[in-house]
Amino acid sequence: MAANTAAHTTTATDDTSGATTITLDGTTATVDGDGASVDGSTVTVSAAGTYAVSGTLTDGSLVVDSADDGTVVLVLDGADLTSSTTSPLQVTDAGDVVVVLADGSTNHLADATTYVYPDAATDEPNAALFSTADLTITGNGTLDVEGRSNDGIASKDGLVVESGTITVTAVDDGIRGKDYLVVRDGTLDVTAGGDALKSDEADDAALGYVAVEGGDLTLAAGDDGITATTDVVLADGTVTVVAGGGHDTAVADDASPQGVVGDVSVVVGGGTLQVDAADDAVHSDGVVAVTGGDVTLATGDDGIHAEGALRVSGGTLDVATAVEGLEAPVVTIAGGDTSLTTSDDGVNATAGSTTSGSTTTDAAAADAATGTDAAGTGTETDAGTDPAAGGGPGGGAGGGGEFAAQDGVLVEITGGTLVVDAQGDGLDSNGSVTMTGGTVVVAGPTSSGNGALDYNGTFEITGGELLAVGAAGMAQTPSAESSQSFVGVTLHGTQSAGTVVQVADADGTVLVTYTAPKDFSSVVYSSADVTSGDQYTVLADGTEGTTDVTGLSHDGDASAATSVGTGTAGEVQAGMGGGQAGQGGGRPADGTRPARP
Repeated sequence: MAANTAAHTTTATDDTSGATTITLDGTTATVDGDGASVDGSTVTVSAAGTYAVSGTLTDGSLVVDSADDGTVVLVLDGADLTSSTTSPLQVTDAGDVVVVLADGSTNHLADATTYVYPDAATDEPNAALFSTADLTITGNGTLDVEGRSNDGIASKDGLVVESGTITVTAVDDGIRGKDYLVVRDGTLDVTAGGDALKSDEADDAALGYVAVEGGDLTLAAGDDGITATTDVVLADGTVTVVAGGGHDTAVADDASPQGVVGDVSVVVGGGTLQVDAADDAVHSDGVVAVTGGDVTLATGDDGIHAEGALRVSGGTLDVATAVEGLEAPVVTIAGGDTSLTTSDDGVNATAGSTTSGSTTTDAAAADAATGTDAAGTGTETDAGTDPAAGGGPGGGAGGGGEFAAQDGVLVEITGGTLVVDAQGDGLDSNGSVTMTGGTVVVAGPTSSGNGALDYNGTFEITGGELLAVGAAGMAQTPSAESSQSFVGVTLHGTQSAGTVVQVADADGTVLVTYTAPKDFSSVVYSSADVTSGDQYTVLADGTEGTTDVTGLSHDGDASAATSVGTGTAGEVQAGMGGGQAGQGGGRPADGTRPARP
């Protein structure tokens, strides 16, 4: 992503010594001091300075119209402003404006349900708190905002939330900063018919970003939870998003409510992110990087979808329910702990989008690095390999050759842990797979129309530990090119869910133990302990040892176990070819998706 323009800062406080006092009273107000005037129910601030605002304005507006380059500080201390015709608090001109919520105060803004504009060409203001200048909200008070016509809080420049307890309900967007939206701290509770948090400057690659550096955010959106025309950077804080009613909600064919959307990139570097979305939980037309934090996702489509590249290098990522877990032309697992539970493919690498509402990004985006944003919230992360453009089957192919491999499409595993429970393919690449480190555990499909491992090119393993269990009909092992050996075993019969399965060498030494969560008839295993040409036995009904985060143990007891199959290490299983298309694999390469049943 481009280096983002730094967000503005302020040193304003709720100190009102020497401030001009504005006392609201029904449909009028009184002013004590310089820089402000009253005309009927309209209070106008015309100069930089500090203004203490209190009282109730039942039908009127506070307008900041200052030609000065200085800062206008509005200290709200028990201020309640409502308008039946326009925005009750609007900035038409100022160097910048700071709204300070006085310590312990309760403040309220409610705009008109229908605005009265001077002519048909005018469409601003359009929010209960509206600004044409940089806007900062700070302080330790509370602010309740009702956007009854359009947006709740909107700035046509940058918007920074430093602190405060802020509740927003809005017909359309909750909080919008056109140039950028930065949340540094505070408690935000936003309910929006459109997007909850938004930045939409499209003409400058250094703007149009959303950064969350801290705070406690609860977002409920009819459309997207957080959306930016460039980057979304989550560095710290706690963010909870419900988009489109959540993953079980049916939405219109032309709707795609997503949790977190960054058109150029989404970077999660820390904090806690919980998303429940009707469409993708996290989406980018470019790059998604998870470098830290604690991420939990539930979605009616993809857990994370990137049109360029997707990289997990740290933190904890749990896709609790999804159609497909991780989807991009290039999917890299380099660190962290990742778990995926899906109704179709767990990991799907494809150059053709299988998600509605997606567009193909410039291929160069996949070579970009997701760097530190100007506010210092990002984490430098190599985004991965440049994906090729083009379409193709999205996850039904098996057999390593029934369909041609897509150039540049790759699942790359270099570290961390990956646990997959998939009803479709576990690891599915329409190109190739490489594994040099880390631990991968796949509980694949029970149907032979899919496989725990499914790739069209090659699967070269040189390090790490891999255990894949699933149906035998489409079973694949890593490729012969692998420098670390592997063993694939088709079992004598189907083993039931809950079976303790073990892989033992010819001497009876148990290499790995795992309790399978579903029925299975195939086992594939690779580690540094597997020697090509040696015989290995798959055992059932042994005793589990001490398990790690992936569910594997290496100290299990096989004294009571029985053999259910044997295999020779290094012998390749190529599957049956032409696997059954899952929900993702049946979608055409233009990015469209058949309607969900």
